[in-house]
Amino acid sequence: MAGFRALPLRSRLALLVTVAVALAVAAVAAVSWVMVRTQLRDQLDSSLRATNAEAQANQVVRSIGCVSVSGSALPERPANNLSAQVQIVLPDGGHCWVDGRSTLRISDTDLAVAQRRRGSALYDTTTSDGVPIRVYTQPALLEGRAAALSVAKPLADIDKPLSTLAWVLLLVCGIGVVGAGAAGLWVARTGLRPVDELTGAVEHIARTEDLTVRIPDEGDDEIARLSRSFNSMTAALASSQERQAQLIADAGHELRTPLTSLRTNIELLARSEDTGRAIPPEDRKELLASVKAQMTELAALIGDLQELSRPDAVSPGPLGVVALHEIAGAALSRARLRGPELTFTSDLRPWYVRGEAAALERAVVNVLDNAVKFSPPDGAVEVTLRAGELTVRDHGPGIPAEDLPHVFERFWRSPSARALPGSGLGLSIVARTAARTGGSAELRAAADGGPGTEAVLRIPGAPNPPPDGPSVVPDQ
Repeated sequence: MAGFRALPLRSRLALLVTVAVALAVAAVAAVSWVMVRTQLRDQLDSSLRATNAEAQANQVVRSIGCVSVSGSALPERPANNLSAQVQIVLPDGGHCWVDGRSTLRISDTDLAVAQRRRGSALYDTTTSDGVPIRVYTQPALLEGRAAALSVAKPLADIDKPLSTLAWVLLLVCGIGVVGAGAAGLWVARTGLRPVDELTGAVEHIARTEDLTVRIPDEGDDEIARLSRSFNSMTAALASSQERQAQLIADAGHELRTPLTSLRTNIELLARSEDTGRAIPPEDRKELLASVKAQMTELAALIGDLQELSRPDAVSPGPLGVVALHEIAGAALSRARLRGPELTFTSDLRPWYVRGEAAALERAVVNVLDNAVKFSPPDGAVEVTLRAGELTVRDHGPGIPAEDLPHVFERFWRSPSARALPGSGLGLSIVARTAARTGGSAELRAAADGGPGTEAVLRIPGAPNPPPDGPSVVPDQ
């Protein structure tokens, strides 16, 4: 078995086809031989039963009497030959030759028939000179005396045709096996040609990392399905590779600005220390505040990148039933600290969802931060939660209609927002978090037609908690 598994797949398929055909041909040949043998023996038995030798036997009895004779002193053969060996068997064991070239051996079966202890019988035996024969012994009444009449024919009448048939069948089996081997090899080569193409494509990709290779996928068979699956996989890998390269490029671009500003400020501070020329206290304070702001921006950007680099199938924390209205309340408290000059109004109705509390709170905070960022001084932010739909409305300049399809893309920032702090990843995280919980995120113009934007976060859930209450609660 180990040697068979070590063979190439093409050789294994050809060998299996050859063995299967060989077994089928051998089974058909064996059944054919047995059926022909059975048919020939039945015909021989029928001819033995149909032999009418009783008249000739009575003639022998009348002409010479019935005395035991030996095969070496047979009387002259009668004119009406029956083409079979015929012999009379007497109840006392004596026998009389009737026709044929040799006498037959007297068996217990013949004596039983002559003595009327059993009916007719068919059996195989040999003549006195060792020739295989088929014997039919039947009761007979010869000149008023009970006896038995044995009629025999040589088994060579059926053995020779069977021998010829066996050689013919053996030759046919050999040709069939050789043909099956050739056909199996052809079928294996033809059937595995798409597999060879797939193997070549995989080896080419492994060697060159070229994910643009595609395999022809005509048809609806398993090979075509495999080819389509492979093409889909390489397309997905190419898309993932492209997104990865784009993410790295965008991350590098976004990191360059705060790093350049941070480096400039630190060089100014270092030059002041090296030259001994003190920076005015107000300027130094402003530089340190700028360094702190740039470090905060870098930390936030790195955190956003870590969040987006996590696979979608991996949850960042424990899942459970959480109170979305409480999470929104906690996020609203943080937003008030970031926009103390703004007016926040809220209408948070109970809503329980299944998700990860920290990720949901971060998503809501990102939405609120977006509203704080674009709200005018002394503006208002309205937050409502009804039937699983969290809506955050600001009264800022709004987003142009042509920019709405891009707001959830990574690192995308509208021209009006590029002067404001941020990495362009906040809304991407919001959309990703919503999708993880089976919901969706949307940014749209204000429903009342006024200035500002509405951010809508829809998360499936229920207005009532489960019997045992929320299993995870947000940190306060």
